[in-house]
Amino acid sequence: MTELQSFIGFILSLMAWMIVARALLSWFPNARNNQAVQILIQLTDPILVPLSRLIPRAGMFDFSPMIAIFVLFTVARWLGSPI
Repeated sequence: MTELQSFIGFILSLMAWMIVARALLSWFPNARNNQAVQILIQLTDPILVPLSRLIPRAGMFDFSPMIAIFVLFTVARWLGSPI
């Protein structure tokens, strides 16, 4: 069971890092035209879209990526992921 927990923790950490990358790439509006960025958006949307519906925006700021990153890293660490 520990290998499965480590693998799931690794996947959750990887997802959190993808959300970090997406948040950083949001500062560059022309980046959305890149195919790799579009794949990154498609991979992170299943987590961010429902979360952004639950958490209201504070003006121009969307805190759902920050909350998603915190939750994913916390669960990954709890499962024993080294990242």
